[in-house]
Amino acid sequence: MKITQKVKKILSNYESDCPGTKTNLARILMHGRLAGTGKMIVLPVDQGFEHGPGRSFAINPAAYDPLYHYQMAVDAGLSAFAAPLGMLEAGANTFAGAIPTILKINSSMSLLPSGDDADQAVTGSIADALRLGCSAIGFTIYPGSNATLDMLEELRELAEEAKSCGLAVVVWSYARGNMSKEGETAVDTIAYGAHLAALMGAHIIKVKLPTDYLENPEAKKEYLAHKVDISTQRTRVGHVVQSCFKGRRLVVFSGGIAKDLKDVYDDARSIRDGGGNGSIIGRNAFRRPRQEAMQMLDTLVKIYQGKL
Repeated sequence: MKITQKVKKILSNYESDCPGTKTNLARILMHGRLAGTGKMIVLPVDQGFEHGPGRSFAINPAAYDPLYHYQMAVDAGLSAFAAPLGMLEAGANTFAGAIPTILKINSSMSLLPSGDDADQAVTGSIADALRLGCSAIGFTIYPGSNATLDMLEELRELAEEAKSCGLAVVVWSYARGNMSKEGETAVDTIAYGAHLAALMGAHIIKVKLPTDYLENPEAKKEYLAHKVDISTQRTRVGHVVQSCFKGRRLVVFSGGIAKDLKDVYDDARSIRDGGGNGSIIGRNAFRRPRQEAMQMLDTLVKIYQGKL
């Protein structure tokens, strides 16, 4: 595996990590059509756990099959495929070595109330990730939930174990609980959650795209007093990246709710131009017919390559 100077520079930002962890980061950054660019597109398929199979896959019945998602990620030339334990196990042998994988190691379910008490159960182990040949684990935290502190303690233990085994750590940081609905995507809240993930030792940080809303009154005073530019999606992305150790950590953004293609592409351009490292896009891919999804992913790759 030849590593580009761009990727070597990114790896140099992770000064405490062992060669095994840096190798697994390099596997993700050097795989697929965006290899070596410092950008990535990851296909995450944990929505069956979070929302249920019918709500996730009935629109595209082929997507009930775990191998469908593996194959789409491989054929589209994506950087990695992320999923819970059972889904990775279903295709682990067929797709061994075909694409870097990320074991989503905790999950929630929509059958339970969440709100201020939003939480996730640990549903996989570091041993599972190693057995399946994964490059990283993925862990969700809910900054703002009453369960936040417990989730951070779980993450600390799992991240420590993962790094000791040479795995990378990807943190989904989704603000939730004890805030308004608008606050979950407020730029101050998103930046805070991203910074928390960096402080917890994440190698790759996944957050939602932020709006220009400011949730916290004390934070709002600072943003306004110091004229932080949050006027466009590009500048808001730049602020979130700045909040992750001034760009020393990889930051990717979720695809979010189902949206039309123009919005998907506009989001990607904002991420690219704002200095973000790419997209983790699930529902907006696998809920589309395969041919349409492949065309969309092809366009996203070209956007991150700077061709569109």
